[in-house]
Amino acid sequence: MEPEQAPQTTGKMHVTGPINQAEAPNIPVIDYEDSQYRANFWINQGRAYEDAAERIALQRLVPAHGGRIAEIGAGFGRLASLYLGYEQIVLFDYSRTLLQDAVRDWGHDERFVFVAGNIYTLPIASHVLDTLVMVRVMHHLADVGAALRQLRRTLHGHAVAVIEFANKRNLKAMLRWAVGRQAWSPFAPQPVEFVELNFDFHPAWMRDRFREAGFTVRQQYAVSHFRAPLLKERLAAARLAQLDSWLFAPGGAYPLAPSVFVQATAPAAGKRATVGSGSDNVASLLRCSQCGTEPLEQVEQDLVCCPKCNVRYRRHDQVWDMKEPLA
Repeated sequence: MEPEQAPQTTGKMHVTGPINQAEAPNIPVIDYEDSQYRANFWINQGRAYEDAAERIALQRLVPAHGGRIAEIGAGFGRLASLYLGYEQIVLFDYSRTLLQDAVRDWGHDERFVFVAGNIYTLPIASHVLDTLVMVRVMHHLADVGAALRQLRRTLHGHAVAVIEFANKRNLKAMLRWAVGRQAWSPFAPQPVEFVELNFDFHPAWMRDRFREAGFTVRQQYAVSHFRAPLLKERLAAARLAQLDSWLFAPGGAYPLAPSVFVQATAPAAGKRATVGSGSDNVASLLRCSQCGTEPLEQVEQDLVCCPKCNVRYRRHDQVWDMKEPLA
């Protein structure tokens, strides 16, 4: 599989790359719309250690400052405070209601742009991102290659992507398989779907997918080695995360932790697209989810239009809804 060809970055309208618009609706997507994900998974749910460990990993892998950063699958904005060194911060998610939670926390900051859409028809324009982050999303993706190709398209040749995936070959899975309490082998390369739209991936298999999509892996961390109730009950989350951080880099050589963070670049991507970070430039930041045309045209403050297929998209309560165009 060859990486998609980088388009020319001009101020003119263009349709970029293979969008697979006919195929994308057939790829299943997990939907957290109207869920209580924040309350039921993070708030007082015993995951302070995981949160702290992931923050340390991101602080080491994500450039602290830059022009434009986007988090794909940002949800309610759990990690948004890590991006405040950027001129523009795009929080993207499939769930509009989770993004509304993010708006409540960050909507007062004009640097934030909130976008709802489908990763397989990612409505972010090509080569506009200096940094991309995706955490706790890969394990829900039924078509990893298609998603990675969309992510790579948004980057330029000097951009940095930090992407996390769930590790199939983790120590707990290896022990369970060894004593016959688990049917699937953690050493088999193919992903395992242990619950519908919940996947674990072999690190070698993922590295091949990154390469096929045009990414070059620069660093790899193994994260959350101590994800065990007994340890989390006995040690403070911050202390446990600090101990875990000592294993990030050495553990990344042969990951046994349940989570792997990869820092990657796309050196063959196009030049950085010239798009201002002001709110009046948002149409140039977006791309049509229906036909892949970019940039879009600003019709009103809260309305953009595709100049090719004439589909319009509206911003509702600060969230650009690129999932469902206006009739």
